[in-house]
Amino acid sequence: MRHAGEVAVQRRTGVRLAEHGSARVRAEIPEVAARFLESQRMVVIGAEDREGRVWAAPLTGRPGFVTPAGDRTILVDAVPGAPLAGLFDDEHDIGMLAVEPWSRRRMRVNGRARRDGDRLTVRTEQVYSNCPKYLQKRTITEDLEPGERTSRSGDRLSEAQREWIRAADTFFVATHAPGLGSDVSHRGGNPGFVEVVDDRRLVWPDYAGNLMYMTLGNLELNPAAGLLFLDWTTGDALHLTGRARVEWDPGDVPGAQRLVTFDVEQVLQVGGASPLRWAFEEYSRFNPPVRGA
Repeated sequence: MRHAGEVAVQRRTGVRLAEHGSARVRAEIPEVAARFLESQRMVVIGAEDREGRVWAAPLTGRPGFVTPAGDRTILVDAVPGAPLAGLFDDEHDIGMLAVEPWSRRRMRVNGRARRDGDRLTVRTEQVYSNCPKYLQKRTITEDLEPGERTSRSGDRLSEAQREWIRAADTFFVATHAPGLGSDVSHRGGNPGFVEVVDDRRLVWPDYAGNLMYMTLGNLELNPAAGLLFLDWTTGDALHLTGRARVEWDPGDVPGAQRLVTFDVEQVLQVGGASPLRWAFEEYSRFNPPVRGA
């Protein structure tokens, strides 16, 4: 079926490609995608919780912890902790992004998932690759033994968390459209591309992409969204959930085709969310300059 939210955004932005968007995405896992998944060290998942909030969270493991089992099934040898702990005890919509920063390759999987012991079984409904734009190049320098996690929560951003976001060159955004499923996407740019307006509001530019508008299409139908900012050097994670809306006038923001405003409703900072430690190598050549930089 055609995604009404994607169609609405495409029409507003002047896209006239017939059936362009999630309606054209296949459910089967191509062989090249299967091999890519088997080599991954991290995937980011997104889902709507039982209160209607949307969150994004990382899952990590050794190569092979994500394994296709047939043309529409993926086994993930990991289960999420907070903020998605227990959500997949029953079958539930899931969005999944496999991202490989050192090669700037990424692919998305959307479908339904259920916990089976210490792993997730994902039944795929959409499988497709994304272009390498706006992905910063990073390599893994350490893979530590998982340690004890710490967490603290609130309903607004601390000054330290605001500085974390101001310095970020990457984050992940999860969205959910009722009856159509969940999705996770990547957003990247030079540090400062996410504007911290105050302790409850962020704004970021929406740069040129694949014209499918799967994230914006979901937001057209449901403003709930979840953001994930990773500290690549410590393994800590900053999870935000709230509501997002599209501002169609990009103003004077370089490279922006439109802006997205995000209002924070809950904040969860998790220490030790990932055992992986990454070294930065270079920014994407596609990153526009940051306003005022």
